[in-house]
This record gives sequence, C-alpha cells and structure tokens, in this order.
Amino acid sequence: MKGMGLRGAVRGKIPKTTISDKVTPCPRDLVNRQFRAPAPNQLWVSDFTYVATWTGFVYGAFVIDAFARRIVGWRASRTVHATVVLDALDQALHARRPGPGEGLVHHSDRCWQYLSIRYTERLADAGVVPTVGSVGNSYDNALAETINGLYKAEVIHRRGPWRSFEAVEYATLEWVDWFNNRRLLEPIGNIPPAEAEERYYAMTEETAMAA
Repeated sequence: MKGMGLRGAVRGKIPKTTISDKVTPCPRDLVNRQFRAPAPNQLWVSDFTYVATWTGFVYGAFVIDAFARRIVGWRASRTVHATVVLDALDQALHARRPGPGEGLVHHSDRCWQYLSIRYTERLADAGVVPTVGSVGNSYDNALAETINGLYKAEVIHRRGPWRSFEAVEYATLEWVDWFNNRRLLEPIGNIPPAEAEERYYAMTEETAMAA
C-alpha cells in the first residue's frame, strides 16, 4: 500500500497511548514473554487502553496477576497522565499487600507513564522489581494486551456507544468483578481467577499441614 501511495481510511482521531520514553533509562526485560508464575504475587503485568465516549476519551488501566490472570488493580480516567496507571498500581498494592522481600516482578511496556519518576519510586518503595519489554512490540506484554482485548470485546464494543466517563467507569467496575469471580478462563482450567487462587492457597495449606 505504501509503494502504491495508498492509505487506509480512519474514522475519527485515534489517540496514541503508547508513547515510549527514549531518554529515561529502562529496566531490562526479565520476563522474556514467559507470562507464567508459580504462585500469586510473583508476576504482575500492566497496561492501559482507551474508550471513545460522546464527551471524549476515557483511559482504563489494569494490573493483572499472571498466576491466575486476576485483575488486582484498575482505574478509569479522563486523562492519560501518569496518575491513571499509578492509581491502578496503588489499588493493587493495597489489595494484595506484597512483602518487600517476596520477589514480586512488575512488567509493562515502555510508555512514559510506566517509566515516570513517581511510578518508578512507588515500585521501589513497595519492594517490587520493574521490568519492561522492547519498543513497539506488543508480544513483550502479550498477557496485558490480551486482558485489554477481552475488556474491549466483552464490554466496550458490545455495550457501546458510550455517553460518558461515568458510564464507562461503572461498566468497568462490573466487568472486573465478573471477570475475577465468574468468568471461566481456559488457560487456568476453565475456572474463574479467584477460584484458581483459592485452590492454590488451599493446596498450600494442606501441604503445610501434612508436613
């Protein structure tokens, strides 16, 4: 198409959410596309996406625990500032309370929000190890991209068009609760993420009691 001078039609303005920071030093990629964890609170992946509404764009950020693909933090915002991803991270840290020495790794892409000073300092304060993928490669953050895709397919595209920020925020709240507690996920045995974690902790407790 480029050689023939052709360009695809675009309906409306598409916001560019992933703007890489080419100046700030980046942590190296510790995940290498292996989005598996032996237990909860070992690997979190983060990303954010956008939703078009009649009053402007809404940005939704998610933090996902890779063990059972449970959404442990999320936030909706009218702006794409670093605050939206930081608020999602804070919710995850408050809900899960990982210990500083537990070796939790946080993976994201290289957009500037995740490399901001405030975000980096928050990870360091919580004892979380940062890791990022390469520039312009969605495969390096594929699990988070998958959750974004499910969110768009199961809520945004199915129930739109959207009138307001409040409508998107409430629908996202409902979807996260359903996704964590009732949605069946094939990669974890066709059970909900919350049930997968409950089974893990029950088995761990049984093993400890047997020992």
